[in-house]
Amino acid sequence: MKTITSRDNAQYKELKHLATSAHALRKAGRTLLDGVHLCETWLQLRGQPEQCIVSDSGLRHPEVVALVAKLEAHHGRVLQLPDALYEPLSQVEHGVGILFLVEMPRPAVPAALAANAVLLDNVQDPGNVGSILRSAAAAGIGEVYCSPGTAFCWSPKVLRAAMGAHFVLEIHENVALAPLLEGAKIATLATSGYAKQKLYDVDLKRPVAWVFGHEGQGVSDELLGLARHQVVIPHLGQVESLNVAACAAVCFFEQVRQSQARAG
Repeated sequence: MKTITSRDNAQYKELKHLATSAHALRKAGRTLLDGVHLCETWLQLRGQPEQCIVSDSGLRHPEVVALVAKLEAHHGRVLQLPDALYEPLSQVEHGVGILFLVEMPRPAVPAALAANAVLLDNVQDPGNVGSILRSAAAAGIGEVYCSPGTAFCWSPKVLRAAMGAHFVLEIHENVALAPLLEGAKIATLATSGYAKQKLYDVDLKRPVAWVFGHEGQGVSDELLGLARHQVVIPHLGQVESLNVAACAAVCFFEQVRQSQARAG
């Protein structure tokens, strides 16, 4: 285990730059996982991190000690920091004092959509994006495609909201969504409050690609025009529409329901 005690250390300065700049994370192709749950899930599903960073107080936490022991048993790189140096790296209040520095997976975009997928068109709120990723993973959807205006999926806020869903998904960022819809080999469905077709009237027993849009403006007119189906979720009450993350969850689990009914 290596220890750094100076703010002027070059390695510490680099970590602090990554922790405080989304641009730096994108450029480096790396991100920081904060907390025991995300770190354990990464270790279980993806393997060793590039580096583990722990605070002095974190090493008094049994779960952190156990994680560090697993890493060191396999010659993982562990960096110990005083609490005063660790705190600027973490965005979690009252965290337990462990971070993983990991390389962001960058899967190749397939030639055509052929499996269950989610397309996010300018969904800007990190909490919404993280919730959609979590619901997609829970529903067995494997692919996510994000337009350039969508929140950065590997940012700390999205990572926390998704609770480890990133590690079982293939996430593609800064993707032009229109060509994917034009060349799709599966049904494509865009949600719209103005659609005539109800979600529950669409056959979802085969793979589909879901399109969800900006929190206020919805799916763009271009993508609505390219989608094979435009669907609406019927609802009661005096609200205009569902939150995009809630809308996505309803859609995903209607697909799960239909698939299970078919299998039964």
